[in-house]
Amino acid sequence: MARPPGPLLLLLLPLRFLLHLAGAAGRPCGPAGLPRDTVLGRLGANITLTCQDEVPANTTVLWQVEKQGAAGQLAEGNTLLLRQLRYEDSGHYSCSVGSHLLRSLRLLVAEPPETPQVSCYRRSHDKDVLCEWPQQKKPSLGTRAMLWVRRRFVAENATEQRCRYFSKAQKFVCRLKVPPGTDDTKSLVVSTCVSNGAGGSAGKDKIITLSSVLRPDPPVNVTVQALEKAPQRLQVNWSYPPSWDPRFYWLRFQVRYRPEPAQTFTEVDQVMTTWLDIRDAWRGTRHVVQVRAKDEFGHGTWSEWSQEAVGTPWTDPWEFTSEMEPYSSQVPTEDGTYGVTLHPRLFEEDDTNGSVMESSTHPVASPYAFLVTGGSLLLGIALFVGIVVRYRQMWWTSGQETTKPEAEGQHMLVPLSLPPPSLSDTPLLPHPAPSAPGGLHTAQADYSSSGQ
Repeated sequence: MARPPGPLLLLLLPLRFLLHLAGAAGRPCGPAGLPRDTVLGRLGANITLTCQDEVPANTTVLWQVEKQGAAGQLAEGNTLLLRQLRYEDSGHYSCSVGSHLLRSLRLLVAEPPETPQVSCYRRSHDKDVLCEWPQQKKPSLGTRAMLWVRRRFVAENATEQRCRYFSKAQKFVCRLKVPPGTDDTKSLVVSTCVSNGAGGSAGKDKIITLSSVLRPDPPVNVTVQALEKAPQRLQVNWSYPPSWDPRFYWLRFQVRYRPEPAQTFTEVDQVMTTWLDIRDAWRGTRHVVQVRAKDEFGHGTWSEWSQEAVGTPWTDPWEFTSEMEPYSSQVPTEDGTYGVTLHPRLFEEDDTNGSVMESSTHPVASPYAFLVTGGSLLLGIALFVGIVVRYRQMWWTSGQETTKPEAEGQHMLVPLSLPPPSLSDTPLLPHPAPSAPGGLHTAQADYSSSGQ
């Protein structure tokens, strides 16, 4: 029956684990071993090469050098002094007496390498990780750069990767293969070392994750176009970088632009399309536009800014240009706002008397203004004439009605019978008539009765 581990063994197990991690992390980074026939010379120092300890008398020792595919003859003597060594002095040196070779050696001019400051990035989710660091000076011949990667808090051997130096970019670049299906959230420890014959230098360990080092390439094909009849708008278009496949993962973009007289940019964030409509551009002023990209979920860092693209808003071709050169009167102030600045030509000195020129304003005429003014004038005249004609007709009609006679157009009513006399004019009893002959009196009475 196995005995359970004692308390001492339980304490030693974590210590052993930590020692294993320290051994995995710690890598030898000393000077590279030199062959027996190689001599190391420091950059800018002096060095003396010796042919042999003892040379027979009355013999002439001749030195020769072969470097970069070219051979040449040097001074005579058992020793050769080289001053202010340069990288170009590295090569094969030999000394001989006549045709007899006495010694051959290789001179390596080097200085201790710079301490690497590594940074890693990944151009997309399906690309390898690239780790790089810049170099202030060109590394000497025989310089070797190495990179080790291991998982954090895991007892395993680190993966070793050789790094390559690019002279145009002046930096070392290491490529780290990422197996398919690797967890992007797991932490990795990256170690670097640069060594040559003069010494070695190890960089500080860097802890990364595959998602944190995600950094896309800048967008490409950035163009700026003017929109017709829109003097304050610009249309910006761009494309995804070739290293990013938008079928699986998208990018979000950030656009910045500025008019050329200004020094500060206006930025627009959270752009999910590959175009942007700028609506506050300056009239008649050329603008500089740049775009950068980032993972749609915010993983990693922003890409570098794209190459600058320029464009000018649409300008009416019928407008007359001013005699002055193009100059914007809006410039940014220190507090971020925009002030008004007069044109420099307004302050130029006259050649005759040295006085300051007075500012003069030249009105800019536009055919559209003439058309609008003329149309408005014609419309006003037509409206005035219509009102006058209308009111004249009304006045003429009113005059005709006032001059018409009162009896005109009226008919007198004629009564069908005589009106009866009023009661006050008709007596109640007829007046007595004078006596007459009987016949006459009777006749008159009958007449009065019939008349009544």
